[in-house]
Amino acid sequence: MDRERVPCIYIMASATNGVLYVGVTSDLLARIVQHRSGTLDGFTKRYGVKRLVWYETAATMEAAIAREKQLKRWRRDWKRNLIERDNPDWNDLPVGLGLPPLTSAPLGPVDPGTSPG
Repeated sequence: MDRERVPCIYIMASATNGVLYVGVTSDLLARIVQHRSGTLDGFTKRYGVKRLVWYETAATMEAAIAREKQLKRWRRDWKRNLIERDNPDWNDLPVGLGLPPLTSAPLGPVDPGTSPG
């Protein structure tokens, strides 16, 4: 079965108020599975960033990339406010999209000082 590709901008976190990562994809569920399984080397794997805490769709991939670049320039507190507007408890959103809950989600806050996104 072929899923429809939808441009998405997303924010992942290591924990509530933890390390943040801003990304873009055309297949959100597949990308979340990649982050969770650790198949993507780099920042998210190194810092255990596996929890999807915010996302939005865009009309085109070009619009999604432009929005991703905008969010990456935002201050951390602006990103936190964006997340908490719709997800005040920093819940892992893929559960509502049909993925199983994380099995080993970190507890409590993590030092956010290392976040590039």
